[in-house]
Amino acid sequence: MSENLKPRDHAEVEEAIRWALAGDKTLEVVGRGSKRGIGRFAQWDATLDLSGLSGITLCEPAELVLSAKAGTPLTEIEATVAANGQELAFEPMDYGPLLGTTAGIGTIGGALSANLSGPRRIKAGAARDHFLGTKAVSGRGETFKAGGRVVKNVTGYDLCKLLAGSWGTLAALTEVTIKTLPRAETEQTVLLLKLDDRAAGKAMAAVMGSVADISAAAHVPAAAAARIADVGAAGGAVTAFRLEGVAPSVVHRKAALETLIAPFGALGILGEAPSRALWRAVRDVLPFAASGPAGVCVVWRISTAPSRGAEVGVALAERTQAEILYDWAGGLIWAALPSSDDAGARLVRPLVAAAGGHATLIRAPAAVRAKVDVFTPEPAELAALTKRVRESFDPRGVLNAGRMWAGV
Repeated sequence: MSENLKPRDHAEVEEAIRWALAGDKTLEVVGRGSKRGIGRFAQWDATLDLSGLSGITLCEPAELVLSAKAGTPLTEIEATVAANGQELAFEPMDYGPLLGTTAGIGTIGGALSANLSGPRRIKAGAARDHFLGTKAVSGRGETFKAGGRVVKNVTGYDLCKLLAGSWGTLAALTEVTIKTLPRAETEQTVLLLKLDDRAAGKAMAAVMGSVADISAAAHVPAAAAARIADVGAAGGAVTAFRLEGVAPSVVHRKAALETLIAPFGALGILGEAPSRALWRAVRDVLPFAASGPAGVCVVWRISTAPSRGAEVGVALAERTQAEILYDWAGGLIWAALPSSDDAGARLVRPLVAAAGGHATLIRAPAAVRAKVDVFTPEPAELAALTKRVRESFDPRGVLNAGRMWAGV
């Protein structure tokens, strides 16, 4: 059984990594474990548990900035910014329901390390676009700082963007600074009812190229829609477009949006409360939750050009009987496939690659994750660059070694 190290401050994180270096040990880096099931199944000598580094250290609503220790729960941060009439515009998802772990335990450090991005990604960007600064410890056991507390702070390498999405393989974050934004006064969601995937793709493309200024676009096929309370009664697929802002603007843009999409089919509307519930369900992929009918399936997260989304989703559904959910106007595809010895990788990877996308195996048994590439294998040139970056931060492979790719 691996040893559990739970530092209480930055100095103890540095001490823990130096201990691992001295003993030639590897460390699993975690916050509160909400995303522990994502990545290759690997074994480490000890766990570096950062949940003890918790608390908001700076909150300046007038400057749209917040700093917190990396183990601070997202729920605490979201409650704080909401009390100031603000939000985390990158809308980080909660992986708990999808992975069958406790909901609401994700941390701000974990959200940034995984570069989480919710439905608002098409308008507000990903987590990395709101990551202003950090204090961290590299795999060399050295403390470094990057960025600052204002948006225009980069004079050299933008290390925050490099660390975002690195899944703890480069450094252990101990404190982070993020940008916050004013929360929309209200929201509504306009629905197109009972479109097939290809028609929905065309409708989403038309809306994205319009002046409707939507903040989210998703298509939920019938099987998945039936598991979402506020749209299940529609009795079929729903294609959803979210409008956010001040009330007069939302009303005006709603009228323009309805005129634009009326030729595609029957329309529906969701008010503020059901709209928020729908987008939480899309954000957290609740139709594929581990506790539901799709809980026995493996789940892939596929990113591609929105114009190719329906092509990929339809092919997967036809060849594997997968259930599909589209976010980001078709650019993000969640696919729940029947379990198999390779999680469907032999079909998924070439199909997605042909569409110019990449796929990550999000949910699968440990035995499958141990033998199947979880993250998309990189071309030789890019893999060599990844290895050099990794070695510059962690030359001895102390932090989360092998979590993303074998030998890295």
